[in-house]
Amino acid sequence: MRNRGIQRGFTLVELLVVIAIIGVLVGLLLPAVQAAREAARRMSCSNNFKQIGLAIHNYHSGFKQLPAHGTGTNPNVGVYFNPSDTANRVRLSMLVPALPFLEQQALWEQISNPSSVRTDGDTAAAVGTVANPWPAMGPTPDQIQYIPWTTDITAFRCPSDPGFGLPALGRTNYAAGLGDSCWQLYFGNANNVRVVTAATSAMARATHRGFFQPQQNAKFRDVLDGLSNTIAMGEILTDLGDNSSRTQVTESAPNSSAPGISLGNIRNNPSRCLPLIDPLRPRFWQAQYKMQSRAAFARGFRWADNGPFFSGVTNILPPNREICGPYNTLGTTLIATMSSHHQGGCHVLMGDGAVKFVTDSIEAGNQTAPSVWVNGTGAASPGSASPYGLWGALGTRANKETISEEF
Repeated sequence: MRNRGIQRGFTLVELLVVIAIIGVLVGLLLPAVQAAREAARRMSCSNNFKQIGLAIHNYHSGFKQLPAHGTGTNPNVGVYFNPSDTANRVRLSMLVPALPFLEQQALWEQISNPSSVRTDGDTAAAVGTVANPWPAMGPTPDQIQYIPWTTDITAFRCPSDPGFGLPALGRTNYAAGLGDSCWQLYFGNANNVRVVTAATSAMARATHRGFFQPQQNAKFRDVLDGLSNTIAMGEILTDLGDNSSRTQVTESAPNSSAPGISLGNIRNNPSRCLPLIDPLRPRFWQAQYKMQSRAAFARGFRWADNGPFFSGVTNILPPNREICGPYNTLGTTLIATMSSHHQGGCHVLMGDGAVKFVTDSIEAGNQTAPSVWVNGTGAASPGSASPYGLWGALGTRANKETISEEF
């Protein structure tokens, strides 16, 4: 007879031990893999910002000025916040003129020339009253039927941000630095935009203290504090519809126990919205303050719109604090700090093109101090040092504040 060898397999105990070992190894490796992926996303985000910084410098070399934040065409008909199919009411962000310097020449050609193409493909609809063709430089940046405004641009997106699709148009995670004052961020000091009075001119001079001056032409020479000491742009989250305090303002206070949210209130106390935060979930508003209307009006929802809600940041509250402002305005006065999904802080683009990571714990002075504005008194009077410490000083371009520490 042939002697057959005894065939053996794993016993149940051995199999369970192997499965347990594999489970432990996966448990140990998974956080490391996730950390490596986030590190790669963070590096990609930093590289996007560097490309935007390079585009700003190349633009300045070509045109001897910064790309204007608040530019475009003005029909001189109606008010600035009303939609228009015949012009953009000087509401284009600095990201629009920077497009040719970001390898987006094709998109720039679509914007700078008349067009009759629509998002829904309905060419017949563009024959009537709805702009046939769309004008050069496009309609107001809230027009969903204008294809360039709905285009997502990779260079404007941080890979760590999962936001995608409607109700947003084209999203952005990078926003223009508007300084350390929240007051009247939407209005400029240029006659080619709208009628300028002595009062509005004085307001703009007193409060537009950032690298970018809304609806005004600016140059590197205006940054007297030094390009390496001034934040040009900051990173922001885009809204996910989850009632986040970093991407959406609240509805009006539903009861008398909550503080009123008005333009004057947030100007006099940037932390005015802090009591509305959910104490158990400090990155979210309390449920009773959930936004019920204007869902399309949120952080980072329109890269082409110069409104502070969409593409502006202020150096008032430190990174990843709440945004604060009346929900029924375009953000003329808004506490709009920087934010990100990166652990512990966010990226900023300095005026010299360097990208740095700023932590949430950066020294930010008195976070209940009033903003500097034209009628401010004491520490809030025009020309005063920033009340928001190192963070505020980094946001001002010509305030002669000495920055003696690394951040």
